[in-house]
Amino acid sequence: MARVTGPQTGGFRHAETFVEVAAGYRLWVEMTGDPERPALLLVMGANASGLTWPDELVELLSRDHFVVRYDHRDTGRSTHAFHERPYPIRALADDAIAVLDALRIARAHVVGMSMGGTLVQLLLLDHADRLMSATIFGSTLIGGAAPDPGISDDDLPGPDPRLLALWAELGQGRDPEAELRWRVEHWRVLNGDVLPFAAEEFADLERRIAAHSGTWRSSAAHALADQSGLERGAELANVSVPTLVIDAPEDPVTPPPHAARLARAIPGAALVTVPGLGHALPRAVVPSLAATITTHTGGRP
Repeated sequence: MARVTGPQTGGFRHAETFVEVAAGYRLWVEMTGDPERPALLLVMGANASGLTWPDELVELLSRDHFVVRYDHRDTGRSTHAFHERPYPIRALADDAIAVLDALRIARAHVVGMSMGGTLVQLLLLDHADRLMSATIFGSTLIGGAAPDPGISDDDLPGPDPRLLALWAELGQGRDPEAELRWRVEHWRVLNGDVLPFAAEEFADLERRIAAHSGTWRSSAAHALADQSGLERGAELANVSVPTLVIDAPEDPVTPPPHAARLARAIPGAALVTVPGLGHALPRAVVPSLAATITTHTGGRP
């Protein structure tokens, strides 16, 4: 049973708390906006703190929503204990529901990026009654889906080789200066090759995340976690929750047509392209991304 520690919701613009979830894990949670507005839960990708969602994006979304972002297990200020208490990736979807339960949020719009998009697909299958809408981007269709006559597996390219080389170094011991350089280079590749890359913007982000986390050590927990239980793509054919799939045309992790394949697997899903979007969230793309999400959730475009 999830439990909140720290300040409670109600009548504030911004607050932080901790939510205790199963297996002795405590998650850092931040809430922004008016609790009387529709809730919007942001679910980040693998090994990434909730602070990876840009403050500017949270601010724009909070004009129409009560925005919740949080640190997954083994990221940020949440409990780091994977090696003592390992868990499967699918448990992170249960954590998202635990956050809603602890904040007494009956239903929410949910936005998932990268691995967060995988988790949102599981939420669509197991907790549809808790979702007002779903938005997914930077992700791919979970396994086990029925063959698509229009987009075959051979049409789905893998990650950029430059990323594979960087990922081979994930979790290696580096001093803070070297770790910062590695992370900025990682963001450079994730950004894609169309939008200008502002190295100092992402260096500032990583300094904030390190200060927030209290360490420069990178976690590889989600890369090591059990991937079983994700072969459920065929079940998406029964989804009725309004779903938006955002196509990131410059994404080096899940390049086109991954987004189109995912959208085709979910009945009625909309597919909208955000020009220039890669697998990073630079300031240059935040206004168009926020407008795309807000249009889908029924807020101001």
